[in-house]
Amino acid sequence: MSDEFRGVKGAWQGGPCPKCGDDMPANVVHCMNCRALLNSELSEESVEIPAFVPLPEIQEMKTAKARGHFVRCGGCQEELRINAKYVCATVQCRHCGHGFEYDKEVERVAMYATCPHCSTEIRASAQFIGQNVACRFCQGPLKLHS
Repeated sequence: MSDEFRGVKGAWQGGPCPKCGDDMPANVVHCMNCRALLNSELSEESVEIPAFVPLPEIQEMKTAKARGHFVRCGGCQEELRINAKYVCATVQCRHCGHGFEYDKEVERVAMYATCPHCSTEIRASAQFIGQNVACRFCQGPLKLHS
């Protein structure tokens, strides 16, 4: 035990609780079993109870599944927003009319999804797909899935 607690009024030296007999460690005020005061020199009024400080809420990691992707047209290199329901379908560029299959071979620039925390639509660069990130609007933790 450190010297700063030796002989200090209210510092429990450790040992059996005077009320229930359970062995209590040094420097506690109340018995962990029966809640009795361990030092006879103390009264309930003399024990200062610290103010309650709530901990910040910890948000749960949630998955944001891609509702679609931003892809590059193979004809004109314009960026197109294509819904995920068209995966493995032939799509046509609205800028140049070039037709191509929306599959894994297409250059994906980014994905778009709905944040499961705040329901805001988010756009995430393709480099972050499969990684843990935070929503830029609510800072909710997300795992991005393509």
